[in-house]
Order: sequence, then C-alpha cells, then structure tokens
Amino acid sequence: MLATRDVLGQPADGYNLLLCTHFESINTVLYKNPGFKLADLSPISLIAKYYYGLALSNSIPADTIEELMSYAKARPGEVSYGTLGAGSAQEIMARQFERLAGITMNRIPFRTGSQIMPDLVAGRVHFYVSPTIGVLPQYQAKQLKILGVTSPQRLKGLPDVPTLKEKGIDYVRYGFLGACAREGTPQPIVNQLNRLIVSVVATPEYRELIEKGGSLPESSTPAELGQVIAQTVDEVAATIREFGLQQE
Repeated sequence: MLATRDVLGQPADGYNLLLCTHFESINTVLYKNPGFKLADLSPISLIAKYYYGLALSNSIPADTIEELMSYAKARPGEVSYGTLGAGSAQEIMARQFERLAGITMNRIPFRTGSQIMPDLVAGRVHFYVSPTIGVLPQYQAKQLKILGVTSPQRLKGLPDVPTLKEKGIDYVRYGFLGACAREGTPQPIVNQLNRLIVSVVATPEYRELIEKGGSLPESSTPAELGQVIAQTVDEVAATIREFGLQQE
C-alpha cells in the first residue's frame, strides 16, 4: 500500500511506475480504507504469472493430496498451516483449500515467508501455500514436499508435481506481476511503455529467468491487465467476507 500511495503521489508522466500485483486488488477489499482505488491505476502490461504450490513438511506422513486429506480429516486441527497475516493470499488460499478438501487446520501467522520456511522444514508448522518460487529450492533439496500446484497444467519447473485439477479439485489460482502507472498518464506514453515491456518479456534471457522460478513470462495489453486486476478482486472478495478477514 505504501508503494502504491507513493506512485499515486507522483506526476502522471510515466516516469514513476508501480510493480503491480494481486496485492493491489486484495488490499482494496481487505482494508476498509487502503488510501486508493483500483481506478487510480493505469495498467500497462503483465510481465509474469506465477502459480502456487501446496508445500508440506516432511514430518507429516503424507506424500499425496489424498493422503494429506485423509490424515487431516482423522486429526482435525492437528495439521497447522503458516500464513503471512489475515487476508494474505497465502491465508485466503489455505482457507479455500480447507473448504474444498473438507478439513480443518490450525492457523499460525508469520510476518514473512522467510520466517515460515525454517519452521516448515523443521516440522514446527506443517502446511504452507506459497508461490512456487518460494518453496522450489527446499523441494529440490528434499527438505519438504510439494503435493500439488494451482496451475491449469503441470509447470516446467515442477514436472513431477500434479495439478489440483488432476486430483479432482477444481481450483486454479495464480498471482501476477505487472507494470502500472498513475491514472491520468497520457495514452501515448502508456502505449510506448507497453511496447517496450512486451519486447522485453519476449526475450529469451527474460523468459529463461522467469521460468527457472516456476513462473510464466507473459505480457498483455493494458486492457488485459485491467481485466486480470478486476478478476482478482472477484476471486478474493467472497472469501474475505466469508471468514471475516477485513481489516481497518
């Protein structure tokens, strides 16, 4: 929110851009007064999409989604999951997974993902829904398991990990990274920035960098990014209301 407010306080000349993410959408629903509206932003282009992995501590004797569901159903509240605070994408997705799987887990809040990881590896917290880039190194080192991903197809960086759809759970979610300017930025400037960003995203060097982390390099038109931002609001609003996650 601080970064968004800062960009919105600068001249609308295209020289101050925001790395806009799903957090802008979430924050307008999560907080009663975030200090901005989505209409205050002028979308330019996507630069990447990333999907989430369902990471499980090695301390839990489950190697598949089905085994985790059976284990958790037999032990309501014993499996704990880490979140980055009320209303975070990690919490929203963990709660949505709980409902879809018919299980009850114990919520453990952390400040940052880097704080969760040592406890997840050590088995002090058991479950964590994370962007794949955040758990890929530990998975490759066999320090934890990734039982499934929220992508529509298997990811290049995790070819052995099934999608939730493969497991009969109709759940596809992604986060995104994009470039946004302040509303009121002249359209010729927005168009020029879009052309330049699209050309960068198409380069082999950029694509290789993004794909290594399990994400997908993807550009868009300004209108397409605007649709992604609006869709994200629709996906999280109901869950925030259902679980009473709205903050002051």
